[in-house]
Amino acid sequence: MSRPFTRSPLPQTQGGLFLTDAGIETWLIFNRGVRLRSFAAFELLDSASGRAALRDYYLPFLELARSSGHGFVLETPTWRAGADWGAELGYSAAALTRLNREAVRFLAELARTAAPEVRVVLSGNIGPRGDGYDPGAPMTAAAAEEAHAFQVGVFATTEVEMISAATITSSAEAIGIARAAGTAGLPCAIGFTVETDGRLPSGEGLIAAIRAVDAACPVPPAYYMINCAHPDHFAGVLAQAGETAQRIRSLRANASRMSHAELDGAETLDAGDREELAQLYAGLMRQLPALSVVGGCCGTDHGHVREIARACGGIAHAAG
Repeated sequence: MSRPFTRSPLPQTQGGLFLTDAGIETWLIFNRGVRLRSFAAFELLDSASGRAALRDYYLPFLELARSSGHGFVLETPTWRAGADWGAELGYSAAALTRLNREAVRFLAELARTAAPEVRVVLSGNIGPRGDGYDPGAPMTAAAAEEAHAFQVGVFATTEVEMISAATITSSAEAIGIARAAGTAGLPCAIGFTVETDGRLPSGEGLIAAIRAVDAACPVPPAYYMINCAHPDHFAGVLAQAGETAQRIRSLRANASRMSHAELDGAETLDAGDREELAQLYAGLMRQLPALSVVGGCCGTDHGHVREIARACGGIAHAAG
């Protein structure tokens, strides 16, 4: 059965609850014993065993969406497949083009065959130029746009309906990504990560960063996401968000309350408390009037997302 993917409007902005996946890199490393260079899950596409591991990761999420009746935002495993990280890992532009396209083809076929009845939104996932925990040297929005235009441009030639940027550490890089997506004609979601004080690794306030991106982009992001931080790290900030809270539609939190620095040095997985995390999500869903896409990040797995779906399913928001 063939199901076409359409680019507009994004179904997750039209009401109802959409699930997404969890901490793919930590699941592969700690649950499957897969060795990932610099967390580059996209490299698994080039081997039979790697593709099998990816299927084992994604299929239970699609089944959860099917059994629960929710939609699903299906993210490609390409967080490290941008121009900067790809070059550092030894890939040519041609090889990166092939692998980004293959990631889309792989997941599109998986969705069509495994969950044809689920409202799947296929998303091209991109990551920061540097480390997701460290903003590194300051960059301009223009430099970020130039750097990310390659991967965004590749995705624009595929079936993806949108771009999702995860663990972005500064408003300047977010502006560059959003401008690149706007030029390519793709809606984008900007995912900011925050430290334990609720501020971006760049030191910017979360709400101020969202407002800065919206003001600087001819085509603003479709919505914003918070990811790779525990709800305790940003719940207080959201209480002061005002109308900007309407711009936050996606949440992918960490299972652990540890800081980024502590997580970076951890040798074991901190999976936290699934039920507690789910209840924190439910509380945030009542606080964020547009929240409609829920999943997980570092340390979370299928069980976490299942509990989150249970906790949030009865309070899904209407279109807005």
